[in-house]
Amino acid sequence: MNNLNSTPKIILASSSPFRKALLQRLQLNFDALSPEVDETAISGESPEALVARLALLKASEVAKDHPNALIIGSDQVAIIDGQILGKPGNHARASAQLQAASGKRVSFLTSLCLLDSRDGQHQVEVVPFDVVFRTLNDTMIEAYLQREQPYHCAGSFKSEGLGITLFEKLEGEDPTALIGLPLIRLTRMLEKAGVSVL
Repeated sequence: MNNLNSTPKIILASSSPFRKALLQRLQLNFDALSPEVDETAISGESPEALVARLALLKASEVAKDHPNALIIGSDQVAIIDGQILGKPGNHARASAQLQAASGKRVSFLTSLCLLDSRDGQHQVEVVPFDVVFRTLNDTMIEAYLQREQPYHCAGSFKSEGLGITLFEKLEGEDPTALIGLPLIRLTRMLEKAGVSVL
């Protein structure tokens, strides 16, 4: 039987080194576990519904083996011209993504779920963030990709690194949402679940 009065451990349901580094900024003790989930969109599913569902799915998968935990799930998509951009996976696709983004606005939707596995209660939010790209030429794109190799990042850049040079401006409430884990919202969620960061 789960004890709601016991102190739950915090688990990040992610294998992402970027999310792990972000969560470390809150100076909390946590474990990071990689959930095995099918990230395929359901036919007709909106980008917002997709990322919200996947954040909850990731947290729920980890919860199966951890009944006394606060589990953080997250997912992110990039949208350009109404199309979802996934993680490029290789140089050629990253180059094509950056060519498509040149001079345009790219919207990022980052979902966040905090699941209390003691009672199944969960909070889910989707945090938007927009990036307006500079006009990029092939030389700039190639130089960037050779130096940073952001092949596992939605949108083919790392805004916390050299990727910042690709932008005209950033628009959103929480810059950590762009990197992959919205810490402002997460802090509020944790407090609602009884964990004070400060």
